[in-house]
Amino acid sequence: MASSTVWQCLVALSLFSSAAYGYGYGDGNTSGNGNGYGNGQLDPKFYEKSCPPLGFIVRVSMIKAVLRERRMGASLLRLFFHDCFVQGCDGSILLDDVPASNFTGEKTAFPNVNSVRGFDVIDDIKRNVEYVCPGVVSCADILALAAREGTVLLGGPSWAVPLGRRDSTTASLDGANSDLPGPTLNLTELIQSFANKSLSPRDLTALSGAHTIGFSQCVFFRDHIYNDTNIDPVFAAGLQRNCPAPAGSGDTNLTPLDAQTRFVFDNAYYPNLVARRGLLHSDQELFNGAAQDDLVRQYSADSALFFADFVAAMIKMGNITPLTGSAGEIRRNCRVVNNS
Repeated sequence: MASSTVWQCLVALSLFSSAAYGYGYGDGNTSGNGNGYGNGQLDPKFYEKSCPPLGFIVRVSMIKAVLRERRMGASLLRLFFHDCFVQGCDGSILLDDVPASNFTGEKTAFPNVNSVRGFDVIDDIKRNVEYVCPGVVSCADILALAAREGTVLLGGPSWAVPLGRRDSTTASLDGANSDLPGPTLNLTELIQSFANKSLSPRDLTALSGAHTIGFSQCVFFRDHIYNDTNIDPVFAAGLQRNCPAPAGSGDTNLTPLDAQTRFVFDNAYYPNLVARRGLLHSDQELFNGAAQDDLVRQYSADSALFFADFVAAMIKMGNITPLTGSAGEIRRNCRVVNNS
């Protein structure tokens, strides 16, 4: 009850802050097909009437999370990416395995297991939202908003997040293993992986700029720093000190994707690529004498261009096959479907 009272007070304060926090709330009209938009399109104003303080709640929760651990901004951005690339942006990655009902989620897929994180933050935001708007806001939309806030809090661009997604009642372990682009892919494979989700090579290069924040485990870049030739040898030698060559040794040791500004969302990722200092093999493939080299140089020299393209690509990615209308559900608990 105390937590509920605190959030009611914060919501009251938010009414005086609508000008500052007003973007990305949404229109909660439920006429017609259940989401107020007959064509199934998402809309930044989806919850404007049904949950006006949504943006404020997500922002305050994210401020707390990032103050507690700055890495969390990158973690939630990555969590959103891993959600959208499997079944679309439907919150399926948030579902736990439920052995009793033979339900298998996506958390144990190779790209996700012991790697994706931030589920507790989404749980916290969902709990706070439910205090004031019970049964209204989907976990999929909360994740989309959290990814935006994490970016902004680390110095990156903001954008109006299209809303109105509903939550899936299914997950796909096989899809997570097959559809998420891995760190060993070459440029042709990366372009195809993104094309499979209706994302262009430009979207690929812009979204990869999210690696200006966050960390990666040794197991994902070991081969790059020991066996690839398109890497600065001094850079590789420095990384080898924290990532031993033998498989199974130091696999989970963390290294920042961008050592220069690891907790700042900027365009430093791209000069790193030009200098052959991309941490992952897939990173360096974007600048390796092929089609994306020129765009990498442009982003390296023009942070405003990168920010604009990143925002456009995030909105485009967020529109990958969302569930709308009467499809799916609004989960009460982001970790399990409602009939569990």
